Parts: sequence; C-alpha cells; structure tokens
Amino acid sequence: MTYTPRAVAGMLGIAPTTLRTWDQRYGLGPSVRTDGGHRRYEDADVEVLRRMVVLTSQGVSAAAAAVLARQEPVAPPRGPRTPISPADALVAQRSLLTAAKRLDEPLMSDLAAKLLYDHGVISAWEHVFVPALVELGEMVVGSGQGVEIEHLASGSVLHALRGIPRTSSPGVLAALLSCAPDEQHWLALEALGAALSEEGCMWANLGARVPAEALCDAVDRLRPTVVLVWAHRPDLALRVPLDELGTRSGAVIAVAGSGWEGVPLPSLVRWPRSLSEAIELVLERVR
Repeated sequence: MTYTPRAVAGMLGIAPTTLRTWDQRYGLGPSVRTDGGHRRYEDADVEVLRRMVVLTSQGVSAAAAAVLARQEPVAPPRGPRTPISPADALVAQRSLLTAAKRLDEPLMSDLAAKLLYDHGVISAWEHVFVPALVELGEMVVGSGQGVEIEHLASGSVLHALRGIPRTSSPGVLAALLSCAPDEQHWLALEALGAALSEEGCMWANLGARVPAEALCDAVDRLRPTVVLVWAHRPDLALRVPLDELGTRSGAVIAVAGSGWEGVPLPSLVRWPRSLSEAIELVLERVR
C-alpha cells in the first residue's frame, strides 16, 4: 500500500508542514511518485518516520534523529544503563500516553523499546510504564471508556519487553514465574523476566491462571532457584499453595503484587515490593 502525505501526517499525529520539512531538510520523503508527480509513502517510509517521531519526542535534535531513524532498531544491550531522570520520565510518560490515546501501537512500541534500550528494564518499568498504565487504568475506571487504549498500551509494552534477548547459555533456572490460580494480570512477570534477561539469568514464566497442582508439578520438574507467584487480589493469593511449595522444593518462595496485602505468609516466604527488589532477591540467591 501507499499513502498520501496527509494520511501519513494523520497517522503520525504531526502537521503536514512538519512532514514536508523533514522531506526537504533530511531526505525523509516518499519512495514513490505517481505518474502525475504526486508523492506517495510506502510502509517502510512510514516506519522511518515513526522512529523520527519517537526520537524527536525524546529530545533528540531533528538532524541527529534523521540519521538514527534510517537505522534498523537493534536489541537492547545487557547490563546496567543510565537511570532515567524524573523530568525525562515525565516526558516519556506523556509521549506514551499521547500515542496510546491515538491508538498508535507502532509508535508506542517504538517509544517503549527506546526507553528499554537507553535506561534498562527496571528504570523504564518503575518510572514510565507503571505510572502510564496506572493512569490509563484510572481513566477507564473513572469514565467507563478507553479499555481499548489500555489494552493496546499494555500490548505495546509487552512487545518491547519481549525484545530483550534471553540468554542461551546452559545453566541453572534462576527463577520460575507464575500467576496465582485465576489471576489474569501477568505483564509484571514479563517485566521481571526481561530484567532477569538483562542480567544474563535463565527464567521461565508459566503465565496467567496457573492451577495450584500445575505450579507444584512445574517446580518439581524444573527445580528453580526462586519461585515467584504474582497476585493482584487477596482472594486469588489465598489459592496459592505456599506451604506445599515450601516443603516440596528447595527453592526460595517469593510472592509479588498487591493481592498479598493482609494475607498471612509463611515465615520463609519473601515479598519483594518492587521490580528492583525482586531482581536483587533472585541475583542474591543465584550468586
């Protein structure tokens, strides 16, 4: 397919004059012209322009952004990166929310991937993704509308997190991640897994709605160093067989999520209250 300049400007949420300027100054123009001389953009042209929008929204100068936009995106490197500053985090949140409200999933994915590349999973998750997703969730609760916005934003963050390369080196399974029975919210577990990948740790995620028996069987078979179970409501947390997990496995048992508030925990069960604390727990046991 090809697109007119007006259609592309609308897709990207920029003024047609900006599109014309980027074409004239930086050569980010259409690849196709009709027999009548009209400009038409192809999908590849639009993707370059999307990266241009992402980079300039993050404060990169237009000239530098034009060079970077032509380069293919690369997987984030492993290891620590520069933590995001409060001011930059606020700008990133606004950019992500603006793209979400326009239902621009490719732009959201690009924004999320750049944050992960520049600042790492923990900083991007705790200072940008969580505040933005919480704001969208509150918008849905308050107005009863915007579920599609929230779902697309969550999907875009998930897509970016899954772009973190996982270790292929053989070794011990550092962490087995699981939701409580009937728990359907599991994006936080994907963030934890991506952060473990940055540290070169092996991990497995059983995902949503894991029956108690299935979780116990997986622990028996995989013998992870740490087992972490997520729940966002107490009634879901109470269905997790913590005592049984502790007696039939040599793993450290940990829980995460707001659902554990007020739930009695066995003395040896750990409860990290943030992504960074969960990573420290796993690394402490692995090392």
